[in-house]
Amino acid sequence: MDQLCPRFQKGMDLISKRWTGLIIHQLLNGPQRFCTVQSALPISGRLLSERFKELELEGIVHRHVYPEVPVRIEYSLTEKGLALEPVIREIEQWSKDWISAVQI
Repeated sequence: MDQLCPRFQKGMDLISKRWTGLIIHQLLNGPQRFCTVQSALPISGRLLSERFKELELEGIVHRHVYPEVPVRIEYSLTEKGLALEPVIREIEQWSKDWISAVQI
């Protein structure tokens, strides 16, 4: 039990960090370029870049650089990131069931 609480806390800290859950939710649609994710969410480029770097370090997001001119970069979820899909989908369903439009 001693190991469960710190791990759970780290998981919650990671997912609950501002915009992180929405970035993961967006990437559940498949690999996307930076500008696609940025246009889908009301987030600054600087903050999105910061979140992508954090998610890469955690092994949740993969950054693929295509050797083209101009360089094309796509972000996708790793196996670890895809494992979050049931969690994200459950939160999505819970929100639909319990959060009224008046509250947002």
